[in-house]
Amino acid sequence: MPESNGDSAEARPLASLLLIAFNQQQTIAEAIAGALAQTWTPLEIIVSDDASTDDTFGAMQAAVAGYRGPHRIVLNRNPANLGIGAHLSQLVAMSRGELLFVAAGDDVSLPQRCERVVESWLASGRRLDLIASALVDTDAGGTDHATITPSDLATYRSAADLVARPPHVIGAAQAWTRRVFDRFGPLPSGVVAEDLIMVFRAVVSGGALTLAEPLVRYRRGGLSSRRRALGAAHVIERWCANSRHSLVELPLLLADARLAGQLAAVEAPLTAQLARETLVRDLFATEDRTQRARLLLRARELPLAQRLRFAVYALCPALLAPLFAAKRLLRRRGEE
Repeated sequence: MPESNGDSAEARPLASLLLIAFNQQQTIAEAIAGALAQTWTPLEIIVSDDASTDDTFGAMQAAVAGYRGPHRIVLNRNPANLGIGAHLSQLVAMSRGELLFVAAGDDVSLPQRCERVVESWLASGRRLDLIASALVDTDAGGTDHATITPSDLATYRSAADLVARPPHVIGAAQAWTRRVFDRFGPLPSGVVAEDLIMVFRAVVSGGALTLAEPLVRYRRGGLSSRRRALGAAHVIERWCANSRHSLVELPLLLADARLAGQLAAVEAPLTAQLARETLVRDLFATEDRTQRARLLLRARELPLAQRLRFAVYALCPALLAPLFAAKRLLRRRGEE
C-alpha cells in the first residue's frame, strides 16, 4: 500500500494504529473505515484477527481491498488465539511507529484521532508516554449517546497515586510511546487489563494525559462489556475469571514498580490484592467444603468482611437465592 513521505521524521513522527479483533465480523468493516480515514500521516495501520471462529478475517480482507490512500496497511491473521495482551505485544513487534494507537474491532476511531494525539504529544515536547481521550458512547445499533470521559491522567504523578485512587481507563482510546513499551517489555499471555498496566507504566515514566475531546466511538455490548450477575454461580464465575487475569497482571505491576524504583510505595497494597486473588483461585478450585473452610480460616491477612463474603458464596450459596431472585425480578420490571 502507498505510504506518505511526509515531512522529516523529526517533525512528523510515524504513528502505528494497532487494530485488534476477535469474532467481530459484523463491526470490523466500520472499525477499519475509521482507521483508513485518519488525517495524520505518516501512519501505518496493522489490522489483525486473533484466530476468530467467524469470518472476521474475510471481512477484514474485503474492507482493505482496493485501498489506495496514504497509509501503509498490514493485514495479519493469528493461527491460534493469543488474547488481548499477547496480541497487542505481537503487533507492537510488527510495527515501526513512535506512537502506538490501540483500536478495537467493534469501535470506530474518528478521523482526527491520530492527528489530535500526535499534536498533543509534540506539544509536550514528546515527554508524555501515554495519551488517552474521551469517547462517544455508541449503542449496539450504532446510535451515539453521551460522552464518556476517563480519569484525568495528568493528575497522576506516581505509582502510589494510581494504587490509592485507581483511574477509570478505556484502552480503546489510548496511545502509548514505543519507548515506554520497550522499557518494561511485552504484555504476557493472560493480560486483559492492558489499559491499566500501560497507564501505570506511563505514569512512572514520562507521564500521561487525557484529552477532553471524544476521539473514539465506543460501542456498548462488545467483548469488553460487563455482564450482569444473575446468580451466585455467575458471581463466582466472574471472580474466577478476574482472578486468572489478576494473577498474571499483579506480579507484572509489582515487577514494573520495581523497575521504576517505586516498589516500596505500592508493594503492600498490591501484595494484599494478590493474596485476595490467590484465595479466590484456590477457594473455588475445590468442591471440598472442609478444604474451603480451611482456606478461609488461614487467610487472616484479608479483612474479616471480605472473608465472610467469600464464605457465604463458597459454603452456603443457597442463602443468596432470594437476593438474586429479587434482582432478576427488578431487572424484568425495568425492561417492561
